[in-house]
Amino acid sequence: MPGPFPPFEPHGGGGPRIREIPFRLMIPNLITVLAICAGLSGIRLAFEHRVETAVIMVLVAAFLDAVDGRVARMLKASSNFGAQMDSLADIVNFGVAPALVLYAYLLDQAGSVGWIAALLFTIACGLRLARFNVMLDDPDRPAWHGDYFVGVPAPAGAVLVLLPVYLGFLGIPPSQEFAVVASIYTVLIALLLISRLPVYSGKTSGTRIRRDIVVPLMLVLVLYVLILASYPWQTMAVSAIAYLLFLPFSMRAYSRRAARYEEEQHAKAGEDGTAAPG
Repeated sequence: MPGPFPPFEPHGGGGPRIREIPFRLMIPNLITVLAICAGLSGIRLAFEHRVETAVIMVLVAAFLDAVDGRVARMLKASSNFGAQMDSLADIVNFGVAPALVLYAYLLDQAGSVGWIAALLFTIACGLRLARFNVMLDDPDRPAWHGDYFVGVPAPAGAVLVLLPVYLGFLGIPPSQEFAVVASIYTVLIALLLISRLPVYSGKTSGTRIRRDIVVPLMLVLVLYVLILASYPWQTMAVSAIAYLLFLPFSMRAYSRRAARYEEEQHAKAGEDGTAAPG
């Protein structure tokens, strides 16, 4: 007699059927569920005026949502089910949660303008995630494009859009004027999400690190974590501003690499006696 719940199929029905599921296959999905719980709890805490804890919960949700895929690859537990669940969690943790936390803390003082800004950010995040999923299936995309995101990635957008909250924690009063400025800033971040701006990701070429800089890099990372623990909002504000300042350099690096790639393709086409691809 079948039970009341359908069986868990880690491959979404497309892989081999197995009677017992190894626990390691469930770990990435559990991380995703915990990320959703953290994001939704952040929304509740924000409307209960516990904003600092709410922001921490949203940042925890973004962190968990960013690592669940890596955990799945490390444990060799990737599945269609997990991929679909992760996509649904992303819109909650990177779009809905930060927008509503920002609205509850500040944007509501701008009235309808603040609500429109929050909605635009959430919709832009959804569009950004949909475009990312579609581009993963593009067979004609050059391999080196994997080093760059198209537009600001959703996790970074979630951290960036909360910059007015960090500044509020540092002493800027949540006035109506500040809310209007924050609304404009929120729309700008939404535009960065759906833009064609190339943003360096380091996913492929950054996986290997020169042996002589491993120890200094570890020291820098530990120092950053210690500073973050001691001065959380100052560190988050500086990190968000530094990321925004980094974007033009990323675009310039992409342009140089694209030009070099085009030269290589033309040179290769000249050697083969064929036309270079467009």
